[in-house]
Amino acid sequence: MEAAATHRSQLAALRARPGAKVLIVGGGINGVATFRYLALQGVDVALVERGDYCQGASGASSHMIHGGIRYLENGEFRLVHEAVRERNTLLEIAPHYVKPLRTTVPIFSTFSGLLAAPLRFVTHRPGLRAERGALLIKIGLVMYDLFAGAIGRNTPWHRFRGAKASLAVLPKLRTDVKYTATYFDASVHNPERLTLDVLRDGLEANPHARASNYVSLIGHGERGAHLRDELTGEEFDFDAQVIVNATGAWVDETNAVIGTPSRFMGGTKGSHIVLDHPELLAACDGREIFFEHSDGRIVLIYPLGDRVLVGTTDIDADMGEPARCTDAEVAYFFELIGHVFPSIKVGEEQIVYRFSGVRPLPSHENTAPGFVSRDYRIEHSRLAGGTPMLCLVGGKWTTFRALGKTLGNKVLAELGVSPAPGTRMLPIGGGRDYPKTPAELEAWFAQRAALAPRARLEVLLQRYGTRADAVLEHIGPHDPTLPGCPELSAAEVRYLGTHEQVGTLADVFIRRTSLAFRGRVTESLLAQVAEALAPVLGWDAAETAAQVDDCRRVLTEEHGAHVALSNA
Repeated sequence: MEAAATHRSQLAALRARPGAKVLIVGGGINGVATFRYLALQGVDVALVERGDYCQGASGASSHMIHGGIRYLENGEFRLVHEAVRERNTLLEIAPHYVKPLRTTVPIFSTFSGLLAAPLRFVTHRPGLRAERGALLIKIGLVMYDLFAGAIGRNTPWHRFRGAKASLAVLPKLRTDVKYTATYFDASVHNPERLTLDVLRDGLEANPHARASNYVSLIGHGERGAHLRDELTGEEFDFDAQVIVNATGAWVDETNAVIGTPSRFMGGTKGSHIVLDHPELLAACDGREIFFEHSDGRIVLIYPLGDRVLVGTTDIDADMGEPARCTDAEVAYFFELIGHVFPSIKVGEEQIVYRFSGVRPLPSHENTAPGFVSRDYRIEHSRLAGGTPMLCLVGGKWTTFRALGKTLGNKVLAELGVSPAPGTRMLPIGGGRDYPKTPAELEAWFAQRAALAPRARLEVLLQRYGTRADAVLEHIGPHDPTLPGCPELSAAEVRYLGTHEQVGTLADVFIRRTSLAFRGRVTESLLAQVAEALAPVLGWDAAETAAQVDDCRRVLTEEHGAHVALSNA
């Protein structure tokens, strides 16, 4: 079976055979990773997602693949060890999306925090307010490096600099900086596309595997689930021997719908803004600035291409309200920029995008949000008809591959199936045969020079990894890009609609490309992309116009984006 499919064809595959050994509910990165693992094991597995893939918390991340050095303070040594190991693995198996990230911590004291840190460790409360000083950070980084291993590591060891050397490299920093500590984690510039790549791996590995977005779980039947197509309103029953609830922060809401009420979750909202700010971009010197704000929260300023990502908050979420980045959070972000770069001024006019999501954290009535465990666990229950259900509580981006294996093995145990040998170092999608050296990269471009200009090839390689070859085959040589948008063509838009289950126009701008994230959407581009999608997705003139209006609304009202009249 070809993984390339529209939403309609994937939905038709579910309805044509309304049953599977395993049904996964939730198309964030952890549900998709579990789907991939089970598909690679040969299991008849299906996945449904009520919105678009990676639309919830998975798409609202800080774009980092990291071990979580701050979790050491919580005593989460198992999680940090697993996360560092997975970070190193993803640098090898997903090099098209996961890249080394130089991270610098500005430090303004030497011994501060030595008494407060043990109190935070014991109580999981903020406790004594004391800034983390150089000695405490040094201890943490030594532990962090040791978790990464001394042999075969693919990130450098950390390094400390004094005030003079620090200001020479980062001259816009506060002049009272005493030290900077620099270490390496990893970034994922396209978390949405990495999620799609993991999904396609599962679809391509197993002819029985099926997945559809815009399908929600609305109840349960005698032997499985009752589902609804959110784009058409059609409902149908779907049988399953095992159901996996991987709906993130909505696990309890999903359980209520299916008749097994729970109180597992206590999600917290995290927001970010994206800035078009050349001065701040230059001040970061190509590295993430990761530091403690004046309220004790760990925050970040992170250059992504020609934009700067700033985040994040950690606020108890009201699951009855949509997650939105508020004006109060924006003010907080401006404050934290001033905390380390006091001479740099930032205004709302420089925000090109806002986003917010709810972390799938466990219930934490007696624990401050910042100290809630980022680890995961699996809860077992049974539906009224006896169908076993596994609920995923917690989980973070970095550990998705290991989590998918752990949860997948729990499912295999329910089915009475033994797992096949591990898939830890199996490349993900467009990471297969990805050029890793400058010479390999130049050879890749040279071999395809007759198909498209160098700049176009660079965009396709960045967007798809080595799966760019399939896109090039689909769009043909010398494919003209859209007027005013040199990184997208009508033929590529049709490829996305045909092969990547696009359900709405917003999917293209937010999750199939990074155009919305970078503030590159114009009125003209909305119309051109909608026109290219219409014949693929069966939209008439009225639906095409409605899609443009709704996409504009999503971008402006939900993400604070400005849709320009033109590229001028």
